[in-house]
Amino acid sequence: MVPVPNPVSYKEAISILASPSSKRERREERQREMTVHQAPLGLRSYFSSFIVFFLICFSFSILLNHIQNQTQNQVESSIDNAQENQNYTLFVDTQDESPNQAPFVDSQDQSLFLVDVDTTNRRNEPEERIISIGRGGGGRDNGSVNRDDEEKDKCDFSVGRWVYDNVTRPLYSGPKCKFMHDEVACDKYGRNDTRYQHWRWQPKGCDLPRFDANTFLEKIRNKRMVFVGDSLNRNQWVSMVCLVESVVPEEHKTQTFNGSLMSFKVMSHNASIEFYWSPLLVESNCDNPIIHRVSNRIMRAYTIDSHAKYWKDADIIVFNAYVWWKKPNMKMKVWYGSFEDGDAVLEEVEMFEGFEVALKSWSQWLERNLNNTDKRLFFVSLSPTHVWGQEWGAAPDDTCYGETEPIFKEGYRSDGSDYGMMHTAERVIENLKPKGVNVQIVNITQLSEYRKDGHPSIYKRQYVNLTEAQLANPKSYSDCNHWCLPGVPDVWNEFLYAYMVS
Repeated sequence: MVPVPNPVSYKEAISILASPSSKRERREERQREMTVHQAPLGLRSYFSSFIVFFLICFSFSILLNHIQNQTQNQVESSIDNAQENQNYTLFVDTQDESPNQAPFVDSQDQSLFLVDVDTTNRRNEPEERIISIGRGGGGRDNGSVNRDDEEKDKCDFSVGRWVYDNVTRPLYSGPKCKFMHDEVACDKYGRNDTRYQHWRWQPKGCDLPRFDANTFLEKIRNKRMVFVGDSLNRNQWVSMVCLVESVVPEEHKTQTFNGSLMSFKVMSHNASIEFYWSPLLVESNCDNPIIHRVSNRIMRAYTIDSHAKYWKDADIIVFNAYVWWKKPNMKMKVWYGSFEDGDAVLEEVEMFEGFEVALKSWSQWLERNLNNTDKRLFFVSLSPTHVWGQEWGAAPDDTCYGETEPIFKEGYRSDGSDYGMMHTAERVIENLKPKGVNVQIVNITQLSEYRKDGHPSIYKRQYVNLTEAQLANPKSYSDCNHWCLPGVPDVWNEFLYAYMVS
């Protein structure tokens, strides 16, 4: 049996509870109970506080990192925009530049890159960010296609690099082009190295649309396109004809010659691509398309109508003027007035002054005759020469003869390239805009500066018999002015294609 405790009366219970020893025992017991129950609560509080503090610090760190990244992106964007606005346009500053000042140098990338493209593996190209700006080419960053027009206009095709591409270049076969000219048919006249045909121009920050002959022919359907200028403009015209003619059936194409006018016609599209010989733009004693190498050059100021009647009605006109104003140690005679009126004056001036008179005559004619029209007008910038080897690190007497690679120094320019003349052309063209005449400059200068390997040198038809001394020294008669085809002028026409098709 379980023992039953003796019952305690109410008074006895009160007496026990009231005793001092009982009070002390009860107080100590409550304290022990509080210690047992409150200790876990304190640890949880400290642990919770630590978690909250950690979360606050972590969140603050993330926020700070985000702000720093945003700031850095804004700074880099501002720097990129400033570089584009200041460094990447040939004709921004209207003041003449020092010939030793290299344009278009990207401080972040001091070298061009070269890449041999493996025909079995198109992924051998180095990783690079190519942004399509909607000029007609397939870019590799589709996320940027929807930029607004202001962003699109920021792309400068003239700033970039040459990439070796033995898959997509050349764009046509020189020997198969029925309308090739012997003065630029380098492979026909013995040039065996063909690397010069396989370089593709890659603009910085965008893609240059690949020339598509069918698309171009549709663009000029029922139109007349005329190249007006000197033999370098003819060089570009031959390139354009070869780019197009391969897709035209034999029965739908023809070429005709009529004095200074050469015409390639595509009957299926009622279109023509023509060239008109006018090396000084105005009338001169150099206007004969065959016999024009005269020792004394004479131009008639403000007389252009006898030339313009051959291309006034064209829908697209591509002008150029430069190399005929660069003859060393020669002055230009400018003929003002007429003998019929009795006010004829012949004045001898420096070639640069004559160039200014010719441009003024040309611009005034455009203002009178082609203002507020829908014609497309272009002016091609200077085409450089490569006749002083020391400029690219070769021997002083070296020329383009024997050169098989481009110049890899970014921003290279020849001392012989007169950028002051091109600034003059840019100012004249800019002054035409308020008068309703819009002429677009096709800036081919910097990309051509790199291509010391692209000239015919000795690999062309020689229209004059060479002497024994010349034959013994090929450098002495090398043509370092014109360009082999296929070659550099094909890119000039890709520029035209991009401007016209976009």
